[in-house]
Amino acid sequence: MTQYLLSVHYVDGQAATPEAEQQAAYEAVDKFNTELQASGAWVFAGGLHTPDMATVVDATGAETITTDGPFAEAKEQLGGFWVVEAPDLDAALALAAQGSAACGGPVEVRPFQGE
Repeated sequence: MTQYLLSVHYVDGQAATPEAEQQAAYEAVDKFNTELQASGAWVFAGGLHTPDMATVVDATGAETITTDGPFAEAKEQLGGFWVVEAPDLDAALALAAQGSAACGGPVEVRPFQGE
């Protein structure tokens, strides 16, 4: 089986989701996570804090430099993800559709290298 990254993106400046909708999405994602685990497709998943909580570490020079904020200066940032195992891309896309419905946003699907 191949592992796939199903990623959900955070859009900076997007209007805040009402609390009731946010809670419904959390519950739907919890249900989806439980279904992934029961099916054996679950590898790992997590939601991330907003990009302003990020720290970038660069140790490519003579000294290590750390800076506050996200690496990419972009409006869209990674907000959360699932790592799943699926027999093929079609199966991963079907899981992504369920994840998208649960979290209420688009889900990007990418296979891991070397599978």
